[in-house]
Amino acid sequence: MSGPVHAPGGLRQKMRAWYWAGRPFTLSASVVPIVVGSALAFRDGVARPGLLLLMLLASLLVQVVANLVDEFSDHARPEGKEKLLAPYKVIALGLLSSKSVKVGAAVCFGIATVIGLYMVSVAGWPVLAICLAGAATAYLYSAGPKPLGVIGLGQPLVFLFMGPAMVLGSYYVYAKAFTWVAFLISLPVGFTITAILAANDLRDLEEDRSAGKVTPVTLFGRTFGKAEWTLLVTAAFLLVVILVLTGILGPLALLSLLALFPAIKAFKGIAEGKDRIHLAPALRSSGRLNLVFGLLLAVGVAMQRFVSL
Repeated sequence: MSGPVHAPGGLRQKMRAWYWAGRPFTLSASVVPIVVGSALAFRDGVARPGLLLLMLLASLLVQVVANLVDEFSDHARPEGKEKLLAPYKVIALGLLSSKSVKVGAAVCFGIATVIGLYMVSVAGWPVLAICLAGAATAYLYSAGPKPLGVIGLGQPLVFLFMGPAMVLGSYYVYAKAFTWVAFLISLPVGFTITAILAANDLRDLEEDRSAGKVTPVTLFGRTFGKAEWTLLVTAAFLLVVILVLTGILGPLALLSLLALFPAIKAFKGIAEGKDRIHLAPALRSSGRLNLVFGLLLAVGVAMQRFVSL
């Protein structure tokens, strides 16, 4: 009798553990580049809904793989055991085993690989090159003897792969061409995604220093990190305005300026945060800012297909 009674609760607990292991607060970074690249393709009359859904699924899965690899790799390092037990530290909390997390990462990667191979069959070798580079970066970011995210390459790699590479790659799947417009529109996307990592580095300053992790914040301090976050977000908004004023994007792209409201809220959290506890909400706010900014930008670009201004 006791087994069936407790089974639903156990299942819910496992599902909740896997939910946190995927670190949902980071997943906007895998959605926005695909949506923006697809919106540009829609504006140009080449988008296909089926490809959009497949790319979104593959991108989300690769992001989850990166998060799961970070979880079991971080747990395996001696300094990882000294970190604060956040809800997503599912191994240290005893919610999932390291083996389970590794298996979960392998399953997600396998599904993403199948989708990626289909995309390669649709669009050719440039997509293969982007997928291979992205997969290698996702793994080596947290794993290996010298994880890239630990030696100061985290922010440049996040900007490159989750900005230009993903926006250009998603556009190429539809159009089978790289364009300067796709590259330029990828830059503000990359800036807001990098701001999420900058907020994460601000939150984790003390832990990262004790673990010997190299980030701009551990090198130059929290004041520098706050200035960097502000510069990244400001650059994203300014670049959209410049692209509209120069005629590269239509005026409807200015819809993204409505994201100034969540940007101001996130800025207050960044500016006033003095330690991990107070900077944690700013990290979540930075994720929401990226999502709102990216979706509004995508809507504005896509609507340009129907409006002549």
